[in-house]
Amino acid sequence: MTDTLPDRAVGGERFRRTLAAHASGVVIITAQNGGVPVGLTATSFSSVSLEPPLVSFYVDRSSTTWPRLGAAGHFAVNILASDQAELAARFARKGADRFAAPTRWRPGPLGAPLLDDVSAHLICLPYDRVTVGDHILVVGLVAEAAVHGSGRPLLYHQGRFGRFLAHPDH
Repeated sequence: MTDTLPDRAVGGERFRRTLAAHASGVVIITAQNGGVPVGLTATSFSSVSLEPPLVSFYVDRSSTTWPRLGAAGHFAVNILASDQAELAARFARKGADRFAAPTRWRPGPLGAPLLDDVSAHLICLPYDRVTVGDHILVVGLVAEAAVHGSGRPLLYHQGRFGRFLAHPDH
């Protein structure tokens, strides 16, 4: 964190291409604000701590969804299954009616939308937010968690959604 660090930073396009080599899981973050459901796709989801149970994701500061999602009193993390690439793409599109059919969802115990057929849900209370570069790090305290299936996860790699293939047991 020195003054010379920006002079030493790799260029944005090279950074983007290099990070594309890293596969990540895909989630959809949902909330309800003023009775209106909001949500966005995130590939930066991560566990943070077991005690207390914390998770995190990053959102672009220029996101038009974030102001409404960030103002909600809680949010849900919907962990996507391998067959939900179109759902992930819908929630990543600007201007899409993300909660219209064929999206299937129901209000969760605190009101945040829970998407149907996902692998798991986490209901989170806001814990911390930190502006980091051009993104906001959002940390949530997990108030409820449920696993709905042990299927394969949806992954994001090389700019595309894909499926996980396990190595055969040796």
